[in-house]
Parts: sequence; C-alpha cells; structure tokens
Amino acid sequence: MLDYEISPSEAAPLLRERKARLIDVREPWELAKAAIDGSLLMPMGDIPSRAHQELDPDERLIVVCHLGQRSLTVTAWLRNQGFEQAQSLRGGIEAWSSEVDPALPRY
Repeated sequence: MLDYEISPSEAAPLLRERKARLIDVREPWELAKAAIDGSLLMPMGDIPSRAHQELDPDERLIVVCHLGQRSLTVTAWLRNQGFEQAQSLRGGIEAWSSEVDPALPRY
C-alpha cells in the first residue's frame, strides 16, 4: 500500500506523465492566488458529495492544499472510502513552489 504522503519531487513526474490525478482541496480564492496546472478544484467541504461521482477509486490521486494538513485529512477520508491510491502532497502547494516550481506564487 502507498504511503499516506508523497513528496513534491516524487509527485512531479507522476503528474507530468499523467500517472496520477491532482485534486486541489483548497478554496477558490486560494486557487486564484496559486495553482498547479491540471489540478481539479474540489474544496475540502465538497469532497463527501463529489468524490464518489467524480473520482475513480482505482486511480492514483494526489491531494493538495496549502501546507499539507487539509490534504492529509482528505486523503485519510478517501482511503476509508476505498480510494486506496490517494496520497497527500507533503507540505502542500507551499512545498511544491519551493521544491518543484519556484515561479509559482507563495501566499
């Protein structure tokens, strides 16, 4: 079974090669400040009503938020719902901007 967290440097090639789907659980105003290309906005509060309709339980999912706390909570919930390949992006978009894409604005 996959770890609950994945580092930005491990996630980047998976996303680039489309071997994982990025789920952004931040709020729309946060996405407007900084976003990783190709992410699906699904705010944390929407996860219970949208996950089973919009996400494939067999797909590898990488969940991102600002600092990694909300995404870890969502990842645990997804795992409990049968999304066994869900992982939280360790350190969130903040870590992504420092490790993978320094041009991405920080907030």
